[in-house]
Amino acid sequence: MELIWYAVFTLLLSGYFALEGFDLGVGLLMPVIGRTQETRDRMVAAMAPFVLANEVWLVAVAGALFGVYPHLEGEALFGLYPLVVAMLLAWVVRDAGLWFRRRIDGPGWRRFWDVTITAGSLGLSFGWGVALYAAATGFGSSLLHPLGLLLGVVVTLLFAWHGWTFLGWRAPETAGITRTGRALALSGLAAALPALAVLGGALPYLLDHSAPASTLGVMGVMALPFAPVMVLAQVWVWRFFRPGRSAVRTPSFF
Repeated sequence: MELIWYAVFTLLLSGYFALEGFDLGVGLLMPVIGRTQETRDRMVAAMAPFVLANEVWLVAVAGALFGVYPHLEGEALFGLYPLVVAMLLAWVVRDAGLWFRRRIDGPGWRRFWDVTITAGSLGLSFGWGVALYAAATGFGSSLLHPLGLLLGVVVTLLFAWHGWTFLGWRAPETAGITRTGRALALSGLAAALPALAVLGGALPYLLDHSAPASTLGVMGVMALPFAPVMVLAQVWVWRFFRPGRSAVRTPSFF
């Protein structure tokens, strides 16, 4: 049971990196390739239908962490408290930018919220790299360790590349390139590699610090009904909003 839940947790975290990574990457690229308001509007419109579905993976990661690895959850929150708070704020700021940028029609208003989208995306991307390094070293290293900061830069660059590939697949006129679904899958795998590497190295530790088998069994019974819903929702979003199936336009809630 411990190995099954380890595989589930690995799938959820790497899935979050592969899916939410391109959302964050698009946000990172807004000041780089979004030179005009129209281009930035199309960039947001390209990723907007996927945002909520992708964030569900983070909620699932948190639930699995709290239930399957309660001791690790305590160590993570204690050792990474400033970073966790900063990442939560970045998440709120990024999502606020997506929700509010179209509430008032004006260039100044949209420019302000576009900046918050980029800032929040940068905070989350960089923060995930630092958090992964801290997890790989047992939460005993400084959050300002040079290798942790370097991994933050690497994750940020991988997400930006993933976002650029996504735009080349979904809205090539904004990225200046055209990319296939296979290229998007490869960039998603690259974005997930840091998470896969850290979790692969942590396998013995995670197996030794899992919750009791009885708790894991109860969690399996509770999670089983929701797994198909989560998968089917993800499949529907990708099929409905694939290139050629629907126009790139911002949903009404964004």
